[in-house]
Amino acid sequence: MINIIAWLIFGLIAGAIARLLKPGQDKAGWIATIVIGIVGSVVGGFLGNLFFDADVTNDVFSFYSLGMSVLGGIIVLYAYNALSRD
Repeated sequence: MINIIAWLIFGLIAGAIARLLKPGQDKAGWIATIVIGIVGSVVGGFLGNLFFDADVTNDVFSFYSLGMSVLGGIIVLYAYNALSRD
């Protein structure tokens, strides 16, 4: 149960930072921000393992994990905005 709460908090932090760094207006609430952060963490972890061969599975709250999660969150935000354009 504590791991789920930690993932939600980490997702909220990473998603909020990603939304602040990405230019433009995003009309998403805090639940969408958490989802963006968690999906961004998965994308960032995949990219980190692919390009940098880094295994940070034991370091949940490291600066590397946060940075890759924010980068993944920004990628997810751009993909979401590209797919949801009217």
